[in-house]
Amino acid sequence: MPRRFGKQRVALRHMETPTPDTGDTQDLEAQKPKAPAPAHKASGDRSSKELTLRPTKRSRTANAYQPDTRGRQWTPGQEPGIDPYHPNAAQIALEANCEITVVEFSQTDMKMIYLDNTTLEGYLGNPKDESVVCRWINVNGISWDVISVIGKAKGLHRLAIEDMINRKNRTKADWYTDHTYIVLPLQKLVHTHLPTNECSDSEDETPPGHEGKREKRGMIYNVRKMLGYGKHNKSREPSYGETNRKASCDPIKRNDTGASGLSELSGRIRTLQQYHGGPNKERTEFMEKYSALANKSLAVAVEQVSIFLSSDNTVVSFFEQSADDIETPIIGRLSSPETVLRRSSDASMIVQAIIDAIIDLAIPVATAYQDAVDELELNVLTEPSIGNTRPLYILTSEVSQFRSNIFPIINLVNALRDHKSEPVAPKHDMDGKMGKLSASDVRISILTRTYLADVEDHCTLIVENVDQMRRAADNMIDLIFNTIGAYQNESMKQLTLVTILFLPMSFLTGYFGMNFAYFDGVHNNSDVFFWEIAIPLVCVVLIWLMRDPVQRWLRKTKQRRGIMMSRKARIEKEKST
Repeated sequence: MPRRFGKQRVALRHMETPTPDTGDTQDLEAQKPKAPAPAHKASGDRSSKELTLRPTKRSRTANAYQPDTRGRQWTPGQEPGIDPYHPNAAQIALEANCEITVVEFSQTDMKMIYLDNTTLEGYLGNPKDESVVCRWINVNGISWDVISVIGKAKGLHRLAIEDMINRKNRTKADWYTDHTYIVLPLQKLVHTHLPTNECSDSEDETPPGHEGKREKRGMIYNVRKMLGYGKHNKSREPSYGETNRKASCDPIKRNDTGASGLSELSGRIRTLQQYHGGPNKERTEFMEKYSALANKSLAVAVEQVSIFLSSDNTVVSFFEQSADDIETPIIGRLSSPETVLRRSSDASMIVQAIIDAIIDLAIPVATAYQDAVDELELNVLTEPSIGNTRPLYILTSEVSQFRSNIFPIINLVNALRDHKSEPVAPKHDMDGKMGKLSASDVRISILTRTYLADVEDHCTLIVENVDQMRRAADNMIDLIFNTIGAYQNESMKQLTLVTILFLPMSFLTGYFGMNFAYFDGVHNNSDVFFWEIAIPLVCVVLIWLMRDPVQRWLRKTKQRRGIMMSRKARIEKEKST
């Protein structure tokens, strides 16, 4: 029978909301938060009763899993974006000692200014020099006080500020009225251990005068050390010197020198597995331990880069900790008046140079993975075993994650190249007022579009190389299982031949071994009589059971002989002519 639903009482609350003079959303977002209206004093006022919230009920919504956000608590349905003028924005717990480099240049002059968290606000408050054509503000570190100062000075959009604070975003370019927000990942190769012998454990260090005793440590000592039964006391707190030495040897907390000339990486890095991994930390640690690059003491560091391109020919870039890798080569190019960056004095060319440098840092990563694939391929071809499947799976996982960071940059570059820099003409509304521009007035120069094509080529080459590595890894896994299957089939073939050979003799043995009272064939003959019957029987059974393989072998031999004779006759005919 149909289910009867009870009526639910719905309370309608009519609240008057002030309407702004203009309907433009940009004006609404630019308004500063006003002080809350005073509460009604009359306890019996009707409006105060209507504004009273309904008591919350117990919910079954699970809050155990939340996105990884920086500086603030995430809640469903919260206001999108972060307004730097809002009082609650000061509660964002995001602090870091930022290294800020300001480069102001033109075709004839260039100067650099080094700032920090305290001196940035005073610098941005000063008027811009008329001789400065282009300005680049490069920030190394994510701190809310720096973001707030730059956001207020440059009028950054609240949605862009929220995306910059989030630890992980998709690669994209958001176009606003007077600036563009670009976000993409930076990947580079770093060392996980010092190249020298400075990072040895305290129990492995040999005291002076005890060099000969170290050689006596054998297999038992290594096993005890592996199981964690060393002589050291874990409860003892390390001294100041030991703490500094262990901190400097920590591959995560120390300054890492990257491979292929990469600069030092300070602070805590995010590896490729940590960047794409979920809340399961054990899985991330396992994948990092058995990484394809772990045996070479290498790792892939990933961080998010935010770039703001303003309509006043200004670029603001935010790096988590790898600003020196990008800043050093670009400043070297800006120092020379003959370079394209200096002669163009174009902010969009600075954006192109930053993206190009980020792609160049990813090239050593692809080369390192290619080397790992080549080593695994040699192992699989020389000794295919089931033990090679785990490193191949981990390698495929890392290569796929690396590709997922590179491939969206191609779409980003195409979005920058296809952007229409000409703004749409303003229109008059019904009241005759001039409306605002409906398109962004950020300009991407023709020169920048030309050089962005080169960046796209580099991305495409890396993606194609990564796809080839993934196919090679998949083919090696197939080869391993096919080879193991072929070995098993060969073993079964040999067992089958042995079974066929001894099957007739097993039958005869069972027949002659029966307990008869009198057996003329056994009592009146010797053991030769058994073989006189067994050998012909075995030959007949073998010929009968192996007739199909023998026929296939004879047919194949005949065909090969015919091919060889035909090839030999053709070669002799060609020599004679």
